[in-house]
Amino acid sequence: MVEDELALLDKNINEFWNKFKSSVNDTSCQMVGLRDTYKDISKAFTEKLSVKLKEEERMVQMYLEYQNQICRQNKLIQEKKDNLLKLIGEVNGKKQDLEVLTTNIQDLKEEYARKKETISTAKKTSEERLQRLQKSVDIFKDRLGLEIRKIYGDKLQFIFTNIDPKHPDSPYMFCLHLNEARDYEVSDSAPHLECLAEFQENLRKTKNFSAFLANVRKAFSTMVYS
Repeated sequence: MVEDELALLDKNINEFWNKFKSSVNDTSCQMVGLRDTYKDISKAFTEKLSVKLKEEERMVQMYLEYQNQICRQNKLIQEKKDNLLKLIGEVNGKKQDLEVLTTNIQDLKEEYARKKETISTAKKTSEERLQRLQKSVDIFKDRLGLEIRKIYGDKLQFIFTNIDPKHPDSPYMFCLHLNEARDYEVSDSAPHLECLAEFQENLRKTKNFSAFLANVRKAFSTMVYS
C-alpha cells in the first residue's frame, strides 16, 4: 500500500518536472528582459502564498508521520498474529481455552477492522491533501520555480529555479527531513548557504515554514546578485 503510494508520488513528481522544464524553456528568453518586474512579482507572490506554504508544512509533517504510523501499526498487527498462533498451539482442543481463543479472535478482528478503517481514512485524507499540495506545487513551479522531490532516507529535496535571470533553469537546492527528536533538519544546500543553520534554528522555534522557504530563496537570490 505504502509502496504504491510512493510510486504514485514519484510518478507525479516526474510529471511535474517534465512540465516544468517545458515551461522554463518557453519562458526563459522573456525572463532575461524582465528582471526587475520578476523581482516585484516574486516578492508579491511569495507574500500571497504564505498560507499555501503553511499548508505545505502540515502536508510534509503528515506525510512523514503517516509513514511512521503505518510501520507501527503493521508491527503491532504482526505481534498480535504471533501471539494468536502461540495461543492456538496451547489450547490443544480444550473447550474452555477454545472459547477464550474465539473471543480473542473476535476482538482481534474487530480491532483489525477499526485499525484498517483508521488507516483507510488517514490514507484518503492524505491523498486529498497531497492533491491540494500538488496544485500548490504547480503554482510554485510556474511562478516561483519551486519543485519538491522525495529522495533517499525519507528526505524531501526542495529545488528553486528562476533565481538567476541569466540562467533561469539553474537549480538552487537543499534537503529537509525530521530527525529522531521530530525536529526539522536542513542539509545539503547547493550552492552552500552559510546562513542555513540559522534558518534551521528559526524554523524549529517558530514552525513558520513559509517564512523559512522565503528566507532560503531570498538568500539564494542575494548570492546571485552580490
